[in-house]
Amino acid sequence: MAQDLSEKELLRIEVEQLKKEVKNPRDPISKTGKEIKDYVEAQAGTDPLLKGIPEDKNPFKEKGTCVIS
Repeated sequence: MAQDLSEKELLRIEVEQLKKEVKNPRDPISKTGKEIKDYVEAQAGTDPLLKGIPEDKNPFKEKGTCVIS
């Protein structure tokens, strides 16, 4: 798609996108970083990647072995 547009059209699209982005509210990383850290720590107890999945509830565990004779 970008190859079909002239340089002027590409710049116009970029300016429109930047106008949309400038309207987004922004917070300092010192605030949002703390919020993300607190959220991750609060959810860590239920995170299957950290805690693991119990064998009886694991839908991907091997049901048996395959023997080719």
